[in-house]
Amino acid sequence: MSVETWLVVGLGNPGPQYAGNRHNVGQMVVRELADRLHTGLKRHKTGALVAEGFLRPGGPKLVLAVSTGYMNTSGGPVAALLRFYSVPLERLIVVHDELDVPFDTVRLKSGGGHGGHNGLRDIGKAAGSPDYLRVRVGIGRPPGRQDPADFVLRDFAGDERQALPILVSDAADAVELLIDSGLVAAQQKVHAPR
Repeated sequence: MSVETWLVVGLGNPGPQYAGNRHNVGQMVVRELADRLHTGLKRHKTGALVAEGFLRPGGPKLVLAVSTGYMNTSGGPVAALLRFYSVPLERLIVVHDELDVPFDTVRLKSGGGHGGHNGLRDIGKAAGSPDYLRVRVGIGRPPGRQDPADFVLRDFAGDERQALPILVSDAADAVELLIDSGLVAAQQKVHAPR
């Protein structure tokens, strides 16, 4: 019996100068999942850092990945990982920052447009379809007239930084729930009012 494999990709930009940016919250979530599996991300020939493990003993295999390139070139490494691990598109989960979701909120969806998100745009193009699962981690809208492009490349503000570990943990829980329970059941639980 072959093991069901899921590819979970956290979007962001490489390097320490971007590590705390709102745009990198997807990578933060994947690193949290790697910590839960007691493993680290290692350089892979697909242009990504990758960790492998099992959701639980006898459970599905997880391939956790973050691209070593920039957000707007995420598609190439994701398509290469799908091929390398023979993962069908319906078992790809992309974790990303979402301006249209309030900060400290996680939303799940399958498919849809990219909403101006260059990472999602590039993945849809490289994978040949936008029909993959998404864990949308809310970062909220920029204050006043601040350009969204500048806002996503700024670190989380002080009060946000305090709530960030819980948000990252909630998003990691949502990834696990999506794999275990499927989209509809996971949405019912994650989207329920707190």
